[in-house]
Amino acid sequence: MRISKKLLFLPATCYLLTTFLTGCASLANQGASAQTLQAQQSLLKFSDLPVPVGFKISAKDSYSFESSGMRVGLLKYKGKATTDQVVNFYKEQMPMYNWALLNITEFGDCIMNFEREQESCIINIIPSGNSSVISIALGPKSQYLSKKPKRQKTLDK
Repeated sequence: MRISKKLLFLPATCYLLTTFLTGCASLANQGASAQTLQAQQSLLKFSDLPVPVGFKISAKDSYSFESSGMRVGLLKYKGKATTDQVVNFYKEQMPMYNWALLNITEFGDCIMNFEREQESCIINIIPSGNSSVISIALGPKSQYLSKKPKRQKTLDK
């Protein structure tokens, strides 16, 4: 049985590309301070949603979609940092990308809500021992919510 060279080339290329990209992320992690988190680049993420260096994406639990100016995604990452470090990272980094912090809810887990123009972003930080899981949900604002409510006329008798 003969195996086509093309069939061997594609998996080998994917393996080498994955190994190279993973190696770059782990090298960047070695220089990161435990106290200060830095942003990293990822293939699945949106360029205006920062992710701390050393956090690795869970590709099987993540998706992203962008078409005609509309973006939707759920991206999950895991890495070594405390909840406080991750919260401080997003408080510092998100405004640099024109995201406005709406609120933070903390009780074990931490939920941070951000918005800008026509989009909203919810970041959920879940502590897991000495690590954290970050879940980033991005989507358009509801058309219903972006409209100003109409005042109803009252009838006087």
